Order: sequence, then C-alpha cells, then structure tokens
Amino acid sequence: MAKEKITRKSLLSRPVESLDLMKTRTTGELVDAFRHASIQARNIGLAAEVYENMLSDSDRPTVILGLSGPLIAAGLRKVIRDLVELGLVDVIVSTGAVLYQDIYQARGYRHYMGSPFADDTVLRDLSIDRIYDTYVDELKFEETDRYVADVIEGLGPGCYSSREVISALSARLNDSGSILYSAYRRGIPVFSPALNDSSIGIGLTLLHFRQRGMKERFILDSIKDNYEIVEVILKSRKTGVIYIGGGTPKNWINDAEVMAGYAFNTDIKGHSYALQITTDSPQWGGLSGSTLEEARSWGKIQKKATTATAYVEASIGLPLIASYVIQKRLFRGRKRARFEWSEDGLKLSYR
Repeated sequence: MAKEKITRKSLLSRPVESLDLMKTRTTGELVDAFRHASIQARNIGLAAEVYENMLSDSDRPTVILGLSGPLIAAGLRKVIRDLVELGLVDVIVSTGAVLYQDIYQARGYRHYMGSPFADDTVLRDLSIDRIYDTYVDELKFEETDRYVADVIEGLGPGCYSSREVISALSARLNDSGSILYSAYRRGIPVFSPALNDSSIGIGLTLLHFRQRGMKERFILDSIKDNYEIVEVILKSRKTGVIYIGGGTPKNWINDAEVMAGYAFNTDIKGHSYALQITTDSPQWGGLSGSTLEEARSWGKIQKKATTATAYVEASIGLPLIASYVIQKRLFRGRKRARFEWSEDGLKLSYR
C-alpha cells in the first residue's frame, strides 16, 4: 500500500486549539480538550483515548495494569482502587513496594506529608523513613513485615506464585479503600514478579529464617508466575497494557507475549493496545524509558497496535487519565473477566 503523499496543505491542516477553561466543567472534559493542544497535554489526551479504545473494543481485550514507583505515597491509592472496583482493569502486575504500602495502609497506618529537605540523620534516629517528600513510620513498617511472615506461614509448605501469596495477604484485609481488598473481592489477579525486592520480600525472608532446616517449607516460585501470566495472554482474545512507570512490571508484561510464543509454539501476537506514563527517557537505553515503538521490534507490541506515551510524572498523569475513563462511565456494560485457577490451568470467562 502506497504511503500518502506529504504536502504543505496536509501538514498545516490541524490547528492547535487553545484550552477554554470556561467551557471545561470536569477533569474528564479537560483531558478531552488536551487532545487538541500540544506537548505533554496532547499526549495525556491521546493516552486517555487509547484507554477508551481498549475498553470499548468489541473483542473485549484483557486490560493489564503495570504499577511501579511511589504511587501510594503520592496519594494515588484510591485512584487505582477505583479502576479496580469499577472493572476498568482486569489484571495487575506491580512492584512489591506498591502492594506493601497498600497493605500498610489497610492495617490502619498512614503516609505523612514531609519535606525532601529534611535532615535524614534525625529521621533515622526517630525511626521515620522518607520517600521524597513523604514520611512513613518505620516501627509500623517492621510490624507489617512480621505480619506478612505470619500470614504466609499460615499457607503451609509448598511452592506458591506471587499471585497466590498476594491473594492470601489480600484475603486478610478489611479496608474498602484498599487496592488489594477490592482486587480480591472482584477476582482480579495481582502479580509481583520481583516480590523479593520489597518489604513483602523482607517479610518472606523472616519466614525463610524461621523455616531453615525444615524439609517442607514455603517456597516462592517465580517461574510459576511466568506460566500463569502466559496463560492469561493465551486465553485472552486481545490484550491492552497500561504502564505507570517502568521497571519489572513493564518488562515482565511485555515478555509474557514472547514467553507465550516460545513455550506454546504459537505466533507471538503482541499487545493490541498500549499506553505508558513515564518520566524516563529512551536515549539511555534502559527498559523504563524504552518506547512502545521499540517493543514492536521484539513482537511484544503488535505492529498495528494503538499506542500513546505521556512523559509526565504519575501523580499528575494517572489521575487525569483515570478521571477521563471514569467520568465518561466507560465501565458501563463492560463484562468483568472471571479467572478460575486450578491444577489444569486457567479458565477465563466473562460475566
């Protein structure tokens, strides 16, 4: 198919439209108006449009949300929880830190407004941990680490995926504002492929020390995670991915497409939709800043996939994009994915 000829007229056919705040009544309308602006405002608008397309696709793509960065500390807990509760995501892949801080708050503990210019030696003496401009209680963190060890010890000996570990932790929560509480109630699987690299991992390390020398003990089976996410990919007609930040969740979700192709000797489909919110740059060669276009070369993103990237910090970008899909009520009429796990594999249905 011949490419359309580039002309002066075609390049000068779409004027930038000034934002009219007298006509925008909601954040959703503001994001919609961003699509006709420029710079990162336009990219936020385009990312929201990609999200809308994946939610509206009649093939019912499985929407996989990748989470990294200090999202709970940033105040985004309920934003993510609402996406889960309203059925706007189907699967979560997260760093352990995001999940741990959700558990920490579900146990009644808080994050506190602080200062990036605090004297950290004084904070250390006071058992206060700093996450940029936010404080957490180190004593309550230690309590939560030990709580994690106690809960997982109750699972009994065996090999468990991170999904099974997180499900066990989620089942003990009773906080309607919790991401994990809502995901557990709604049957949304939550994975954390680098769970050991987090405070949940610290809790599991405490359990490991308790069980030293035991013939039968708890084992975190990260390769079982790989098999389970591959099953999600294979049982889905299409997949759409949302990357908040980068890191392990982004790489692992993308690698799932390759694993599915290799392990089951099938063509690598690639994700049909992809959007990312990131502050990382591609020119350093790292995964977090890598473009969605680069992922096409690996087959992780489809050649003709609908994609968008907004280079903006997540505490700003995610609430804007989430408000767009929520205020447009794109959850209406969208069937929920139902994941049934057994020794025979995954059964995926919709209701």
